[in-house]
Amino acid sequence: MSAVSPASSAAPLRARSRGAALAVLSAGTLMIILDGTIVNVALPSIQHDLGFSQAGLAWVINAYLIAFGGLLLLTGRLGDLLGRRRVLVAGLAAFTAASLLCGLADSAGLLVAARFVQGAAGAMVSAVALGMVITLYPDARGRARAMGVYSFTQSAGGVLGLLAGGVLTQAVNWHWIFFVNLPIGAAAALLSLRLLPDDRPGERSGATLAAPPHGLRALRGADVPGALLATGALMLGVFTIVRTGDHGWTSAGTAWSGALSVLLLAAFLRRESGAARPLMPLRIFRSRIVSGANLVQMLMVAGGFGFQFLTALYLQRVLGYDPLRIGLAIAPTGVVIGVMSLGLSARLGGRFGQRAVLLPSLALFGAGFLLLARAPSAHASYAVDILPPILLFGVGFGLAMPSLMTLGMSDATPADSGLISGVFNTAQQIGGALGLAVLASLAAARTDRRVSAGDALPQALTSGYHLAFTTAAGLLAAATVLAAALLRTPAPTRSGHDDDATDGDAASGDAAGSALPIAEAEADSGAPTRAAGSGHAGAATPARAESVTR
Repeated sequence: MSAVSPASSAAPLRARSRGAALAVLSAGTLMIILDGTIVNVALPSIQHDLGFSQAGLAWVINAYLIAFGGLLLLTGRLGDLLGRRRVLVAGLAAFTAASLLCGLADSAGLLVAARFVQGAAGAMVSAVALGMVITLYPDARGRARAMGVYSFTQSAGGVLGLLAGGVLTQAVNWHWIFFVNLPIGAAAALLSLRLLPDDRPGERSGATLAAPPHGLRALRGADVPGALLATGALMLGVFTIVRTGDHGWTSAGTAWSGALSVLLLAAFLRRESGAARPLMPLRIFRSRIVSGANLVQMLMVAGGFGFQFLTALYLQRVLGYDPLRIGLAIAPTGVVIGVMSLGLSARLGGRFGQRAVLLPSLALFGAGFLLLARAPSAHASYAVDILPPILLFGVGFGLAMPSLMTLGMSDATPADSGLISGVFNTAQQIGGALGLAVLASLAAARTDRRVSAGDALPQALTSGYHLAFTTAAGLLAAATVLAAALLRTPAPTRSGHDDDATDGDAASGDAAGSALPIAEAEADSGAPTRAAGSGHAGAATPARAESVTR
């Protein structure tokens, strides 16, 4: 598969407006993010109407997570082989149809099955959207700003989901949390066909195709055995993580499923090391920047996923907030993320370098958790005890995520951007699911011990949440140390106006030292233009909240 310059891929869009194309990609991604959080608010109503057991209710979330996390890598690679626009439109159409089935569901089994389809379709959209944004903006200045918009859309989606879930569930009914996706998904799919370029491999390189590739001809470059091993390992891994809330970390079932997932992953890596056309060329991890950014992201989201859900549980179970008030209480985070992502992240990254922005941002993120770990169990003041850490989360996350995603995607070329995007999103989902499962388990265990010791439930719950928040702060501290050690890049060559600064200086300056070429043709074609990207913060959020509310 030959690499081409981003400019050649983006050229067809210059006459149409890349801004409109970015808006379409952001809208489709926002729908996926919203669905990951909006469902959590409606879980009690869904349980009441469809007769879910407490254990069965978790599968409304788990079915989505298993499909989403398990298919990100495969669908990202399929985007490289078949064309990212094709995969994106198919994913949007499938997600919209699955949302209709979810809204019409009159039984628990039908809802869980439709949620699995939603997760698979969401993986198709998320895995390729990031790669498409990269090729839309080949210039460093425009790309940095586009990544700010895209990152803000993803980050704010979780907060908007809480608000929309509370409003729709209380004003209408839970069915409408799914029906709201129908006009968004349909419009995004139609506009994608109109505004996004045909980026099939032949079209990408300027070749004229006698007929569009189809069926097995289009997939002849795919590593089918590798795809099966990777999908099986990831799905089983996510399944193992999400079931720990009910069965614990030391149960036989958890041990067996976890061991099998590791074996499948080992078999996948062994195959990829010798396959002629691997699903995931392992050379991408020889780049210290790419590997380091993925590791830092796993730690960051492992702690960060605890913010939204554990904070919401604290507000509900300890302070007595209703769903709508919870959404309003957390909403300032989205506002601050917007200011940081849209207004400051590109400028600061261009002037000082992405690493210089990332390190203090991670520290601020962790400081927010330390403040929450001091929140009282009664008579808490929102302005004094809740709002300051929420604002710190917004500042830290709003600056850290665009910088981290730019670094993580810095070695991606058009030929491999779908794969790198899939790897990055997979690392995010695994880190988030594992982190939230650990934090929830710690909080629940501490709560149980305090109740057994005779503490009142509000005090016991608060103690459990304090432990989880402190642990999350520790994960952010580890991410900061790891970022400082692994993400070393030369300083930007310019320190003047941000309009002329290049994010590529900070994002890919390490290429001469540790980063190796990604695309197979890169060594033969000279040094291609590097692309940078932003990531998926909060998508398909693992809601294992019920394990903390025992």
